[in-house]
Amino acid sequence: MSEVSFDFSGHTALVTGATKGIGRETALALARSGCTIAATGRSPEELESLKAEIARVGRRCEIYPADLADARQAIAMAEHFCRFLDPISILINNAGVSYPELLVDLDVDHWNATIDVNLRAPALVSKVVARQMTRRRAGAIVNVASMASATALTEHAAYCASKFGLHGLTKVMALELGPAGIRVNAVGPTVVLTPMGVQVWGEPAKGDPMKAKIPLGRFAEVHEAIDAILFLASDAASMITGELLLVDGGYTVQ
Repeated sequence: MSEVSFDFSGHTALVTGATKGIGRETALALARSGCTIAATGRSPEELESLKAEIARVGRRCEIYPADLADARQAIAMAEHFCRFLDPISILINNAGVSYPELLVDLDVDHWNATIDVNLRAPALVSKVVARQMTRRRAGAIVNVASMASATALTEHAAYCASKFGLHGLTKVMALELGPAGIRVNAVGPTVVLTPMGVQVWGEPAKGDPMKAKIPLGRFAEVHEAIDAILFLASDAASMITGELLLVDGGYTVQ
């Protein structure tokens, strides 16, 4: 749960990859802060459970299952929400995938899926939503990137390529959309202790060498990533655009 207080009353936010981890917790934090939620992900069942959980805090959540690896589904989802919901004032491009493997073992299907979900989908969804935001001359877009947007990681050729690309896309979006009053920023976390993060990095043999490279000596708690996302989406960041906010404990300072 976010440990910082924000007020998003009167706003509608579209959150991609909202069924698990950072996406789900972001949707819940926005809802607790007064926001109406448009949520998408691949699992209808998990979207329904999110909708019910948001209803319990007294907020509205509309859902639309979509696989963002499919360009047509990504566009159809964004167009659906823009057509049938109140104007979307916040977009959180969170959906992402990773297939760790050495470059010499690179699987072309893994490469394509990583680029399609992590880079192409944010561009396509933003294209649709930004048209609506431009008409209203207001909006905030937050791309959930990674510290892999700013540094190389072994076994992450496709992932780093997609996240470096998302960093560049963020800057172009900020440049083009700024005159319409739309801010675009990215958040770059290190390993975040979601259930999946704990599963992958919880073993000391794997996690300790990574933590040894982080000056703060630990991984990020979920709320620390969520607070950064909500900050960039809020009026507290009203003069910030085109930035990559690293939430990495200092991993990239060297």
